Amino acid sequence: MLIGIDASRATGARRTGTETYSLRLIHALLALPSPHRFRLYTNGAPPAGLFWDGLAPANVELRSIPFPRLWTHLRLSAEMLLQPPDVLFVPAHVLPLLHPRRSVVTVHDLGYLYYPEAHRPADRRYLAWSTAWNARRAALTLADSEATRNDLVRAYHVDPARVRVVYLGVGEATAARPPLRGAGEEEPRIACPYFLYIGTLQPRKNLERVVAAFARLAALPELDGVQLVLAGRRGWLYDSLFAQANALGLAGRVLFPGYVAEGDLPALYAGALAFVFPSLYEGFGLPVLEAHAYGVPVLTANNSSLPEVAGDAALLVDPHDVDAIADAMYRLATDAALRQDLIRKGLENVKRFSWEKCARETLAVLEEAGRK
Repeated sequence: MLIGIDASRATGARRTGTETYSLRLIHALLALPSPHRFRLYTNGAPPAGLFWDGLAPANVELRSIPFPRLWTHLRLSAEMLLQPPDVLFVPAHVLPLLHPRRSVVTVHDLGYLYYPEAHRPADRRYLAWSTAWNARRAALTLADSEATRNDLVRAYHVDPARVRVVYLGVGEATAARPPLRGAGEEEPRIACPYFLYIGTLQPRKNLERVVAAFARLAALPELDGVQLVLAGRRGWLYDSLFAQANALGLAGRVLFPGYVAEGDLPALYAGALAFVFPSLYEGFGLPVLEAHAYGVPVLTANNSSLPEVAGDAALLVDPHDVDAIADAMYRLATDAALRQDLIRKGLENVKRFSWEKCARETLAVLEEAGRK
């Protein structure tokens, strides 16, 4: 059959979680031995070599259909009306208004229901509408975790028989280079040891509590020189986070290197004392697995999908409790045996996840939809 894939979110230069999922899954799907044909839809020509090296595989077609605004609901809808595939897969966005009856979509999380204040009002309204639309219209829905599946059933009364849980993957850790020094938007001097966060700087990531917890540790003699590195593109309310660090006298101790290019991530992970990710809500939490793969001990939240993904390979804390976050950070900074135990468990944990496994299970769902 012909499987159409909305690849528009995979083409951005600065990919975050959903864009990374879309690109890695497309790579893995195209690498599987399969009798099917694939058609990738993009809003304009993607960078050379993004989806494959050299010539396109014989069973893959690229449809570059540029459009200035409302690409999904206008241009992709028109394409679905004129030349529909047998099955449409939307991995990281919303189904177009016009779409084949056999459509599959991935819902990544419903965090806006639990923490509406962590989203801009317009974003929250769009997330609510698009998630409800996807849940009603898709023949089958992929959820990143059991937590997200349960949220879909509870919040939108989705038939559980129409939801399939397919975990994301994690790539093999590449050889690390020396830690970054003097790179990034603010030209910070990143030097070991440091706590690390990687992701968009936005309220849902709970970074104000992380900074407050770090402030309680920064004055301790045994932690003199330890830094906190908050890496990622600036999201909503970033300025208040920067102001908080300055108000607490942490200039030079809390660093904001900005978005870190994919090629520099190995060095940044490898130099970290520990990875700190007590997010208020996650549909999956891909950075937790990335930290595990690079042999970095992890502190994360005890809510949403994070215990499901981290297993026993992380310190789990109440993300609302600054004292608990600070205590866990102190333990990680001062207990070498604990760090080594978490590193060992993390390297074992990542064996449960791969993009090849994600692709095989996703393809099975697409084939199931094609039979409907």
